[in-house]
Amino acid sequence: MSDNENIKCPASSRLTVLRSHLSPDSSSSAMASEKEAALAAAPSDAPTIFDKIIKKEIPANVVYEDDKVLAFRDIAPQAPTHILIIPKVKDGLTGLSKAEERHFEILGRLLYTAKLLAKQEGLEDGFRVVINDGPQGCQSVYHIHVHLLGGRQMNWPPG
Repeated sequence: MSDNENIKCPASSRLTVLRSHLSPDSSSSAMASEKEAALAAAPSDAPTIFDKIIKKEIPANVVYEDDKVLAFRDIAPQAPTHILIIPKVKDGLTGLSKAEERHFEILGRLLYTAKLLAKQEGLEDGFRVVINDGPQGCQSVYHIHVHLLGGRQMNWPPG
């Protein structure tokens, strides 16, 4: 267990960091803010901002929806195309490291949806799919989600 996993922040501090994380910003500030949000987020199965988006309590620019998956544009995009793809039912799947055999179908569906959206978005020259997991993986929302990034040349290593 890393030291970062033991970080406990007051709820108000997490909200402040998440608000700054959700505001469009410059690239370097956004990356720093993403790291701060990830370190401030407490891994948990509690409702997240994504649950509010699923319930339509918070607006989102939805680009795809079916009975199992919702996809919407990231409000702080890291590429010309930056879409988040989430399962509508969390079922304990707060991150990839929490996946169990029962999640097999939804995990495949998330990736297949990324492929469909890449085609819909015209990303014929390539795209990147990212799943952040845990504090050191820079996960700031504990509801598994896939980032679909494209529309520019990606670099390697990624970060």
